[in-house]
Amino acid sequence: MEHKIHQGRNVKRFREMLGIKQEALALDLGDDWNQKKVSLLEQKEIIEDPLLKRISEVLKIPVEAFQNFNEEQAINIISNTFHDFKDNSVASAMNYNCTFNPIDKIVELYDEKVALYERMLKEKDEMMVRLERLIEKG
Repeated sequence: MEHKIHQGRNVKRFREMLGIKQEALALDLGDDWNQKKVSLLEQKEIIEDPLLKRISEVLKIPVEAFQNFNEEQAINIISNTFHDFKDNSVASAMNYNCTFNPIDKIVELYDEKVALYERMLKEKDEMMVRLERLIEKG
């Protein structure tokens, strides 16, 4: 039994995961958008490619994520690949020897942390611009 991908529902899921309200997405999509229009968009099974591309740019999520994400498949993959290691026969087959240099990992984590801070600062600046646009509109 094959389930169709519901692109509008995927837009809603990713928007909610990012903590973005419908009003904020509408503001970012342009002047002809409002909360009601975003709500109707999220009910559409198929979204036109140019609009999907615009939403992708605004949410910074690849178009393919909206086109291909299937919650049932994701749950299926997780349930079939997750092991809690209570069964020692599964755990005993794993190699517990360290195969990396811990100092290299610390340096890698530090670099990732710096990159994260830089992204957070950039997103804060973008959010400030959005808020200024909201204030100007109001």
